[in-house]
Amino acid sequence: MRRAADVPLYYNAIDILERNLGARADKVALYSAERTMTFGQVSGEANQVGNALSKALGVRLGDFVALLCLDGPEWVTSFFGIVKAGAVAVSINTMATPRECDYILRDCRARVLIVHESLLPTIEGIRAGQPSLEHVVVIGGSAREPDLAYPELIGDQATEFVAAPTHRDDPCMLNYSSGTTGEPKGIPHAQKDLPLTAQLYAVDGIGLREDDITFSVAKLFFTYGSGGNLIWPWYAGASVILSPAPSRIATNLLETIDRFKPTVLNGVPTSYASMLAVDRFTETYDLASLRMCLSAGEALPAAIWHEWKRRTGHEIVEGIGTTENFALYLTNRLGSARPGSAGRSVEGYEIKIVDDGGQAVPRGQVGNLLVKGETAALAYLHQYERSHQTFLGEWLATGDRFHEDDDGYYWYVGRSDDMLKVGGIWVSPVEIENTLTGHVAVRECAVVGRADQSDLIKPKAFVALHAGYSPSEEMAQELIAYCARELAAFKRPRWIEFVDELPRTATGKLQRSRLR
Repeated sequence: MRRAADVPLYYNAIDILERNLGARADKVALYSAERTMTFGQVSGEANQVGNALSKALGVRLGDFVALLCLDGPEWVTSFFGIVKAGAVAVSINTMATPRECDYILRDCRARVLIVHESLLPTIEGIRAGQPSLEHVVVIGGSAREPDLAYPELIGDQATEFVAAPTHRDDPCMLNYSSGTTGEPKGIPHAQKDLPLTAQLYAVDGIGLREDDITFSVAKLFFTYGSGGNLIWPWYAGASVILSPAPSRIATNLLETIDRFKPTVLNGVPTSYASMLAVDRFTETYDLASLRMCLSAGEALPAAIWHEWKRRTGHEIVEGIGTTENFALYLTNRLGSARPGSAGRSVEGYEIKIVDDGGQAVPRGQVGNLLVKGETAALAYLHQYERSHQTFLGEWLATGDRFHEDDDGYYWYVGRSDDMLKVGGIWVSPVEIENTLTGHVAVRECAVVGRADQSDLIKPKAFVALHAGYSPSEEMAQELIAYCARELAAFKRPRWIEFVDELPRTATGKLQRSRLR
């Protein structure tokens, strides 16, 4: 299976799970602190979820069902139950604010929300105003009326369920990525995209194997997380490790590796930098099980690559992809990695670097990266103008600027727009600016990216204060804390620089380039 035409015309992506029910039904499919499940057990519970959704809750083909859950077995069984029922699984960032959740639920018109009990406070203030939301299903504890408890909802349902007759081009999942104006972009992916990404990138590109056990820093609500730690390994017959613990804490990652012994680590540059900062980590934690360390989400500084190799003996296999494309379309390979590069193209994807007029540039010259492949989304949900800027017929505009060397390796230069990638997650400067200007002391502000001590990009804010307020370290810390309260914490500016005025053009437009 290497092309969309190889996928059956009527195809349901439950195949990613059920392809393992023959020879591997009793093999461990997932490990977690909560419970270990075989492929057969996951399939039975996913069927119960499918029955509950379609029969008890009236979910129909094409309906949207949202997931706001920590990484665990119920995320997985819910996801595949939704997909098998022919509905669309909407993965919501567990760090999303109530405002963001409100927008997403309204935008996709979710009829059902499956939420972990620890995340109920995120939706309490916005749920009553949702025009389409009919049912809330709670994982992890007893639900209060009118909510439904996950165990009771599925407990009496049959463990057999007939998959909906979905077309290979029907959407089966919807992920949201930050927009340039702070408004999230809904990115739908079709049933066919799941097996194609698994074959092209995971199996053919990096050599994922049946005997692998994967663990991902990126959580399942990311496509990098659900791809790298669920869809791709299960397509190959491999097992996965799930942990709800925050990935930003390096010891959580190291303890999970030490306990569950993964062979493949799906990391991001920030995670490698944080683990390297743990004193004597290679002596304290057993990393001997690892055979491949992957990185994506943002550019990996060469210094981190070399230090990780020196300390652990492992290369980091860096690549790059986008939520719009689902799979990674550039990757290094074990044994031939070039530190600092995003690698070479993945077979099945065409890469082109063009100037601002859309014309191809000579090799070695910096330009805008376009990619063509059969796993790309067709458009953003309900964003016509933005879709026209990104989806250019057969080509997808990634928004990244690259150059290609003489050996076909691609080197990241920066963003074509003003978006920042912080810890592998897109962050909109405008969203942070809008929040900062809500503070009583802030007259105007602008946010750009700045490299930290590990050469990773984090937000920096330039702030002009109202009369009566004076720049100080206390004021800077107050503004950072304010953003941490009003936004997901990773979006907060790490530095505040006070200025009298922001640089602008003669027509009044902000000159971010001067701030950079």
